Amino acid sequence: MNEILASIRERLEGDRVLWGIALVLTLASLVTVYSAISTLAYKADGNSAKFLFKQIALLSGGWLVMFGVHRIHFKYFSKLANILLVFAIAALVFTLLFGTDINDARRWIKIPFIGLTVQTSDFAKLALVLWVARQLHVRKEVLHDFWQGTAPILAGIALVCGLIVPSDFSTAAMLGAICFAMLFVGGLPWKQVVLMTGLAFSGLLGLYGVGKAAPDALPRFATWANRMESFTGFATGQPQVSSDEDYQIELAQIAIHKGGLFPHGPASGTSRNFLPHPYSDMIFAFIVEEWGAILGGLGLVLLYLALLFRASRTAIKCDHPFGQNLVLGLGLMITVQALVNMGVSVRLFPTTGQPLPLVSYGGTSLLFTCLSIGMMLAVSRVVLNGKGETSGNTLK
Repeated sequence: MNEILASIRERLEGDRVLWGIALVLTLASLVTVYSAISTLAYKADGNSAKFLFKQIALLSGGWLVMFGVHRIHFKYFSKLANILLVFAIAALVFTLLFGTDINDARRWIKIPFIGLTVQTSDFAKLALVLWVARQLHVRKEVLHDFWQGTAPILAGIALVCGLIVPSDFSTAAMLGAICFAMLFVGGLPWKQVVLMTGLAFSGLLGLYGVGKAAPDALPRFATWANRMESFTGFATGQPQVSSDEDYQIELAQIAIHKGGLFPHGPASGTSRNFLPHPYSDMIFAFIVEEWGAILGGLGLVLLYLALLFRASRTAIKCDHPFGQNLVLGLGLMITVQALVNMGVSVRLFPTTGQPLPLVSYGGTSLLFTCLSIGMMLAVSRVVLNGKGETSGNTLK
């Protein structure tokens, strides 16, 4: 047994703490999904084991991807960045025109023959972070010049986020904020930071104006507006809109209150019977109900913050700008999404529909999260083992 464990440790290179975080989140996913999935099973054929096996299959596939990717030198990710962004843009355009319409939003495309439904924005998020990391490296010497350095990067960010906005405003806003943080950390001059902030607010105001003046141009504008009005109303103590989203958050808060401080154990939660999507969007509330605010709530928050800390630590130790920007961007992407998901349940954010990375049930988000962690591990493997050239401007 010891020999098997030693062999596994030898093959799992890179940041061992990051491996541990991924393992704990995976185990939390299996335990929680199996406990929460009874409502989904009831709507199907009553067989909850089928959904558990699907989650096991997805997580197993994700871990295989994570393991395979972490063995690749991160310089190859840089070489693929441009072509992946082109594919992402094409996929987003195809989704807008021909995607599967679910709940008045075209976010998915169905892959022929295998019947797999893919949310293209998950791929686009990863592709854009890769591309921004590469651009910050190759344009490092001209970032002080707005038109030569920053403007082309902003154009790429605006194009991808603009294609995501019509069907998924929250993902577009979150992705834009992450890219903004990458630019800030990547050495963007303060004057350009102020300029970008102004451009971002102007863009949001323009989007709001378009939605009000021509609702047909943004079919989901009413949904976004209702969510924001509801959220701001509750934040000021004057709720303005009553909606299904409000009801969901109220139920999530009831589940969190029932959880108390200390764990009750798996299968103890009853909110699965009334909480919408306790296995995906509202899984954090269900975890707190079963495992308490200390272990389930604070424990999850600390896990994701630890993931970001390890990403930052790897970035500091990495000698190459692309590796630094990549690992930090991916760490931000996963952590921000997790904090937004958890924040919705406690009404810190309006309803977004963001899954909890590596924990929520199924979906392409899980696979792309594993791919992202694999890339982070690839950077840490090179940093810790000193494999390959990591300094200077050798990666193009």
